Amino acid sequence: MRPSAEDARLARYSRAARRDKRRRDATDWALFLLGGGLILWGVVAGAQAMPYNWQWYRVPQFFYRVIDGELIWGPFIRGLLVTLQITLWGGLLAMAIGVATALLRLSRSFIGHAVATVYLEAVRNTPLLVQMYLFYFVLSPILGIDRFWTGVLALAFFEASFISEIIRGGILSVPRGQWEAASALGLKPGPVYARVVLPQAVPLMLPPLTSSLVNLIKSSAIVSTIAIFDLTNEGRNAIADTFMTFEIWLSIAAIYLVMTLSLSGLSAWLERRARRAERRPT
Repeated sequence: MRPSAEDARLARYSRAARRDKRRRDATDWALFLLGGGLILWGVVAGAQAMPYNWQWYRVPQFFYRVIDGELIWGPFIRGLLVTLQITLWGGLLAMAIGVATALLRLSRSFIGHAVATVYLEAVRNTPLLVQMYLFYFVLSPILGIDRFWTGVLALAFFEASFISEIIRGGILSVPRGQWEAASALGLKPGPVYARVVLPQAVPLMLPPLTSSLVNLIKSSAIVSTIAIFDLTNEGRNAIADTFMTFEIWLSIAAIYLVMTLSLSGLSAWLERRARRAERRPT
């Protein structure tokens, strides 16, 4: 059977749309490569113009060394492992504290709402460095915890103040009619959150939650102020030993960049999965 005129018109429109998309993609890639090339040229030209003795050949020893056939990890890898541990535990605690705070803010309890509000205003309106010192010099001796967990708790409570508002905003973004329809079906509050609210709110919360976790990775560098040998502290020690300021800090920045970009990529993948699941017919 020959295609109708409408089908032919739709086919031509689809081919034209694909051509336009390929043309836009090619233009975007050309502009991206041009801009990246100009930035790289500027960095290289500026580096060559500096009266500085670049020693990049010495940088690999801070990642690993091979001595008598044995692989020995360098200080950057050891510091990276500490940073990842701080980020992992800090992120888990921040999510737990953030969820609890968001639920208190949404509750009808006056005391719970007041406690959550005071916590949010106190933490969000004071510098993280000040909070780190308060945890280290005040709470750490009282609770009897070491430097590592002091840093983890300080970062978790700081970042949880932002995560709680993200979660609260995502929950409130679900239309009120959804809540009322679920209640009319006889669902209790727990199933309402699990089956109705969160499937709609999570895709909206993923981008800002990713930004908070990325900020947690970057903020973890501040634990070096309480003598935790994380990635930043190992970099400072390497600079003190070698005076290779630019090479060390650029290497440290590249490691942080890889971590944050990996987390952003994982978040984008999860967001696409969540949106596909939301569109999937039941």
